[in-house]
Amino acid sequence: MNDKRLIQQDIYYMQLAIAEAKKGIYTTRPNPAVGCVLVKDSLVIGQGYHPKAGQPHAEIFALADAKARGFDTKGATAYVTLEPCSHTGRTPPCADALIAANLRRVVVASLDPNPKVAGNGIKKLQNAGIEVLVGVCDQQAAALNLGFLKAMRTGLPYVRLKTASSLDGRTATASGESKWITGIEAREDVQRLRAKSAAIVTGSGTIIADNPALTVRSKQLGVDLHMLPKPKVVIVDRRNRLSDLDDYQVLNRDDTLIWRNDLMSLLKTLVSQYACYDVLIEAGSELSGTFITEGLVDELIVYQAPCILGQDARPMFACQLDHLAKQYRFGLHSADIIGNDIRLIYHSLT
Repeated sequence: MNDKRLIQQDIYYMQLAIAEAKKGIYTTRPNPAVGCVLVKDSLVIGQGYHPKAGQPHAEIFALADAKARGFDTKGATAYVTLEPCSHTGRTPPCADALIAANLRRVVVASLDPNPKVAGNGIKKLQNAGIEVLVGVCDQQAAALNLGFLKAMRTGLPYVRLKTASSLDGRTATASGESKWITGIEAREDVQRLRAKSAAIVTGSGTIIADNPALTVRSKQLGVDLHMLPKPKVVIVDRRNRLSDLDDYQVLNRDDTLIWRNDLMSLLKTLVSQYACYDVLIEAGSELSGTFITEGLVDELIVYQAPCILGQDARPMFACQLDHLAKQYRFGLHSADIIGNDIRLIYHSLT
């Protein structure tokens, strides 16, 4: 088989593995979403994904699937979206299971930066005489686990900031009325953002004004809501504005965290103490503006509604600029129509 055709096949089967991994994007936290496909003689003989922390990893499910279907894995190729683990945690090493299956070849999309793995899974496979190829569909696979990958590399989570605005960049009337600027489809899309997030950060002003539940309650996610790890709610209250716990929904939850220190320390704490690798900011203009001015936002998501609220309405971000050269810039990643609104996703340029 020529190299070009082999590369095309590797991409095709890795795409199938990525599709498997996507089945776990809402349920695997704090573990990454991983998919695996086993191929022998150009036939898919097994496939699987990691559904939840504490359960077997994708490779184990794929091997079990092949066995249940009566296939011999000797000489097969495994396509895995993330480097197979090489250590014993809540489950045994997946690299050992692949070696025991007598595979000929393992194709990996992304290396695992977790210090407990970090190339050791690859070395283990190679030392066992298995051919290993790394980097096929790397960016597509990495996009499924931006939080996990960033946290393992830097100790900081991947931060998404969500806001809804009018055409003139306003989020609420001058009196603070904001429900609802966007339509039901956009609000449903926010439910998907929450479901992918390990923590939701808001400000005390938002709690006082709106008393939000900040829960994942959509029945359109395609998964049992009882399977979803609940996002941790964090309320930034640096002016000690919250006092009566009975008045606000989220303050009666056991896992709610009240934070009164700096934001960088908050993000580090969310990773180190709570294993929250994907963080969603749902806050007013002041706290949102602070996250932006401190350079802590990786991804900015704007739901823009086809309405105008006027010059006295509240702005998206409370940011002050003395010179145009100091502007905060983002790169447009995508633009999509969501119902009657537009969803704009921007990535940080820093």
